[in-house]
Parts: sequence; C-alpha cells; structure tokens
Amino acid sequence: MAGRWDGETFVMPVRVYYEDTDAAGIVYYANYLKFAERARTESLRALGIEQGRLMADTGVAFAVRRALADYRKPARLDDLLDVRTRLTALGGASLIMDQEIARDGALLVALSFKLACMRTDGRPERIPEPVRVALAACFDPRNQS
Repeated sequence: MAGRWDGETFVMPVRVYYEDTDAAGIVYYANYLKFAERARTESLRALGIEQGRLMADTGVAFAVRRALADYRKPARLDDLLDVRTRLTALGGASLIMDQEIARDGALLVALSFKLACMRTDGRPERIPEPVRVALAACFDPRNQS
C-alpha cells in the first residue's frame, strides 16, 4: 500500500494479515518494526530517495543505529493501521524519524529510530546533498524532539 505526505507527516496504511499475528491472535511485537521499516522506506521513496539507487549511485545507505518502541495497545487480524512517520532531527550523517502506529486514531505503538548514513565499509558518511535537500522539504527544525 502506498502512502502520502500530509505536511510534515508521511501516512501509510498497513493491513494486519494472519502471518503478522502470534498464537494469541495479536500482532507479534517484532512485526511492528517491519511495518515501521516499510513506512520509512516508502516515505523516502515518496521524496525521490530510492535506497537501492542511493547505494548504487553514492555508495551510501541508511542503517538503524538506535530503535525505541513503546507498545501501548495490541493490533489484531484484519485491522487497518496507519503508520505515521515524521523526521524530527536532521544531522550531518544521521537523522531521527519518529513513528506512530494507530488504529482508528488510537495510538498502538510509538517508535523512534536514529538512522546513520554510512558507506558500505560501515564508516559514517555525510548525508549526500540531494538527499539532504529532499529531506529538508518535509522537515521543520522547530519540531525537533
């Protein structure tokens, strides 16, 4: 499912499938990380940043350096969730994206990810200028967390 930028927030719907649930019939906790990853990837794609092309053209990629998750309520089979993504900090070689996963407006999971821009050898690298410009288009530094 494709998402859309709504001001400074990227919103992507995600349907919960049987494969996403555990024996109790609720979404397995690690699958929220997968939903968030897809939404972050699609938020970048919507800005014209395709990660495979970024790696091929510049030799850099984004990697998760830190992940925080606060699980508040469970999602269940067939639920339609909204994954909301917001860029909350933009540094020289890193950025922070905060995400919320909600059902019918009710917050289920709050997440925060620090992403590092790095070369294929694992060393940090400054975010390429075209990528920085695209990210800046959806970022208001007054909203830094």
